Amino acid sequence: MHNRIHDFLDDAAAKRGDTVAIHDYADRAFTWTDLKGAAGEAEDLLSSFGLKAGDRLVMVFENCVSVPAFFYAASRMDAIIVPINARLTDTELERIFAHSDPSVVMFSADVSDAANAHADHFGADKVTGSFGEAALMRRDGADAEPVFADGREQVALMLYTSGTTGTPKAAMLTHGNLNSAALASVKLRGRRDDDVTYLALPLSHIYGFVALLSAAVAQTTLRLEPRFDVTRLYEALQTDVSLLPGVPQMHAHLFHYARAHNKAKYDAGHLRFVSSGGAPLDPAWKREAEAFYGLPLQNGYGLTEGAAGVCATLNEIGDPDISVGRPMGECVLRLDLEATGAEPGKGIGEILLGGPQVMKGYFRDPERTVEVMTADGFFRTGDLGRFDAEGRLHIAGRSKELIIRSGFNVYPVEVEGILTDHPEVIVAGVVGRPVEGNEEVLAFVKVAKGSPVTEDELKAFLHDRLAPYKRPSKIVIAHELPAAPTGKILKSKLIETFAEDLAEPA
Repeated sequence: MHNRIHDFLDDAAAKRGDTVAIHDYADRAFTWTDLKGAAGEAEDLLSSFGLKAGDRLVMVFENCVSVPAFFYAASRMDAIIVPINARLTDTELERIFAHSDPSVVMFSADVSDAANAHADHFGADKVTGSFGEAALMRRDGADAEPVFADGREQVALMLYTSGTTGTPKAAMLTHGNLNSAALASVKLRGRRDDDVTYLALPLSHIYGFVALLSAAVAQTTLRLEPRFDVTRLYEALQTDVSLLPGVPQMHAHLFHYARAHNKAKYDAGHLRFVSSGGAPLDPAWKREAEAFYGLPLQNGYGLTEGAAGVCATLNEIGDPDISVGRPMGECVLRLDLEATGAEPGKGIGEILLGGPQVMKGYFRDPERTVEVMTADGFFRTGDLGRFDAEGRLHIAGRSKELIIRSGFNVYPVEVEGILTDHPEVIVAGVVGRPVEGNEEVLAFVKVAKGSPVTEDELKAFLHDRLAPYKRPSKIVIAHELPAAPTGKILKSKLIETFAEDLAEPA
């Protein structure tokens, strides 16, 4: 019985200890035995810094071997992991520290200049081990959370699912949630002993975290990249990569790179499963991807509160289906046809998620937890969908305003809050707009007549306040924004109203 996520590591080390678990950015090979040893070293270090059961361990990083080592160490200590992308600013990190109340903060130091800069800013102490280099910082006064013997109750991971301005919101995922998600992922893809997964998705995102854990479940190999690099991906596909999870932008970059190198399609013969998630799937783009890979491109739907994958396809190549497939594992879906935005006549309703992958709740926020959970334990996703005659789910839109840029979640309220901190900005509206294989962030701000503020000035204002993927690609400055009689900005009208301002110059 795998009661904790580190049980999968122990099992892999016992049964396939000599198998390579991770090839890192420097192409160093770490076996499952090596990774278990590195996790033991990380556990000793965390203990020396005072981490104990029920504490939060905030981890600020880009992907490297130290990250899974500290993940599994925290699991063994019954501490709660709070993974954070190192690209956030110091201000954003301070808000997360204040809300998550960690007793220890870890910064990766091997590959990330951003994490190193944060470590220096906060005065963290450098540490080393077989995992590489890291930095640790002790925070006093943290209150421990309850610890439960049952992994279905014990929180393993907290992931932030809203902006860090205003009131943050952290989804609490238990060991049971994560184990269920990883097992479902492995079942979907099947398992071969020689499988190699290419993982440039950030481990600070649920998609990347579950991909990491799935490799331990399957006891196979990961090529772990600190961030996406198209040259590295292209070269890895010529060697041994068999599983390629990604977001549309990653695939699109690969196609363009291959064409530039006079290669019309992938032909190395190792790849057997390609998937895309984190953004809607365009039919023409899907055909392009399948022509390149010579394999079906599988689509899916997931969310943080559901521990990543909720639905996925298992289509044959050339299938025109652009649904997100059927429920994975033990997930159960139903539609609320009376929810806001529902269209019962078209079978469209809010997607409700049940099953063992549903989060325990939001950290120290029972009010918002109650708001999103039904009386019988289903999570209200805020997304609208419909089922077709084959039982496949089609996403009809978002009742929430989430923007997914390069696989990262961008919450308009956060960007709006920072923009309105500028003294010249009266109100702001932020929306997403589809671009090739991605979504871009667009901002619209209202300023007083005669204001001298410029778009470049506002972009400079945001530079040190928001992570790069949250920054708008275009900021439209206006004296009036479309609004309802109540004064609320009509976001659905913004792109249409300012179409000329958004047009590319001829």
